[in-house]
Amino acid sequence: MAARILVVEDDADVASVVRAYLEREGYAVEVAHDGLAGLRAAQERTPALIVLDWMLPHLDGPSFLARLRRDAATPVIMLTARIEESDRVLGLELGADDYVAKPFSPRELVARVKAVLRRTSPPEGGAQETIEHAGLHIDPARRTVRVQGRPVALTALEFDLLHVLARTPGRVFSRTELLDAVWGEDFMGVDRVVDVHVSNLRHKLAAAGADGRLATVRGVGYKLEEEPS
Repeated sequence: MAARILVVEDDADVASVVRAYLEREGYAVEVAHDGLAGLRAAQERTPALIVLDWMLPHLDGPSFLARLRRDAATPVIMLTARIEESDRVLGLELGADDYVAKPFSPRELVARVKAVLRRTSPPEGGAQETIEHAGLHIDPARRTVRVQGRPVALTALEFDLLHVLARTPGRVFSRTELLDAVWGEDFMGVDRVVDVHVSNLRHKLAAAGADGRLATVRGVGYKLEEEPS
């Protein structure tokens, strides 16, 4: 069955182009032209991925994302004409998985969609083994995380970051290594994206009772502590 992608974009011409390119790649595409309609569509039938414009009538992109993340980890790629890094970081802090700056190449957007869907698809060749470290349980096949038996809701990227770090606890990963492992070597964003997602992940783990498990090694990168600090 074709992966279903929800495009939330108020510019009819842009939405039409995005739909055409995605459908050409075999995806099933639904379009919503305002934020509230898009949020209803996402909540009624969860898509595999959402392409979300920043500036939308009735409910803008950041507000859409904040409300979506209350109960859904659906991957989101934001489209934004804003050039300030602070604006893009805000989208990432709210839970966007990636962003594409306007004006954009439809081919670039399709490549980003494919990359995100590859990350969030079940692993091929059989289920990967679960990982357990001092009360932290990670199930790659189900893409679930538990701390002392309690579920932790993570976005697709947060899960992938944690999974990479947890496979070799104690090892320090540089930002470049994490970008390559999680976003892919062809990622064209900035390494600040790693810091934002690690920060979000750290807060969620702390709230679930795993405070101190993600450590920052100044000037180098990040690691997962083998035991609670």
